[in-house]
Amino acid sequence: MGQDRGKYDFYIGLGLAISSSIFIGGSFILKKKGLLRLARKGQCRAGQGGHAYLKECLWWAGLLSMAAGEGANFAAYAFAPATLVTPLGALSVLVSAVLSSYFLTERLNLHGKLGCLLSILGSTTMVIHAPQEEEINSLDHMARKLVDPGFLVFATFIIIVALIFILVVGPRHGQTNIMVYITICSVIGALSVSCVKGLGIAIKEAIAGRPVVGNPLAWVLLLGLVACVSTQINYLNKALDIFNTSLVTPIYYVFFTTSVLSCSAILFKEWEHMATADVIGTLSGFLTIIVGIFLLHAFKDLSVSLSTLAVSIRKDERPGPAANGVATHGSYELLRNDSTDMNLEEREVGLPFDSLSRRNGTMTAS
Repeated sequence: MGQDRGKYDFYIGLGLAISSSIFIGGSFILKKKGLLRLARKGQCRAGQGGHAYLKECLWWAGLLSMAAGEGANFAAYAFAPATLVTPLGALSVLVSAVLSSYFLTERLNLHGKLGCLLSILGSTTMVIHAPQEEEINSLDHMARKLVDPGFLVFATFIIIVALIFILVVGPRHGQTNIMVYITICSVIGALSVSCVKGLGIAIKEAIAGRPVVGNPLAWVLLLGLVACVSTQINYLNKALDIFNTSLVTPIYYVFFTTSVLSCSAILFKEWEHMATADVIGTLSGFLTIIVGIFLLHAFKDLSVSLSTLAVSIRKDERPGPAANGVATHGSYELLRNDSTDMNLEEREVGLPFDSLSRRNGTMTAS
């Protein structure tokens, strides 16, 4: 019965995590549609300090969709391991990219399509190999985990690193180095996920009729979550304001998820019950998602499709005319440096070659 209950909770958490990604990904589209509608009406835009979007129904629909997604993500941690829930957050980026190509007429190029495919494959791999057993079932068990020496060392290290970056590194290099603010958000994120996991367990106990309000740990977790999330939002907004979003999003995803997986391995010890093949599968799925997110964001401004790729290949295969003393060839041959003979066609062209450079398959006059 316990094993069946664990599988039941696992699939509930999986469903909540996937639905969270769908709601969050769709919320960006609804908000963007609302803001574009205001722009067409000539209203003062949000980027110019306007607040006309508060009267736009589509914007409110996007906000409600975002709230539903965050709520589902919060609940997912109560049922499924953090090792599974956190990486699946990448699906919201995928959903947003796919929906924007249909509803916002934003073109999804070949790299983006490959990135979406890799993200789906990586997420599927992680679902297959993720741990299906929940290790913490009560706040008392959570309290014993929090005072474990391994986690205390990890938490102390995280707090020291965050304080050094906030007080010393940030003021000096935060405006020029993208890694400073992202590192702060990522390391603090590991603690915030731990607080969310504990609060999710508290909610499950409250639903089961157990006394939770009088438990000091529940309030400590709530205050810790508020402090961590406030810090994350503050420094993530700074990173997005200074640096390109196409760089911030994939780097933050990689660092944040790595931090959460490390915390999960130390605090929840979910990895101890995984076979070697499952550990390798989980890490492989995570790396596949990273590559997919990178392809989706890093090359989103390039106009690349299968048709343009085919045209480019045909151009490369077709020999080009000689111009300005340079002749291009579709195929490359290995030429010896001491070869000085010219073929008949080159002599008919009459190029004044005194010496030939045959590097990279080209001939240049000197």
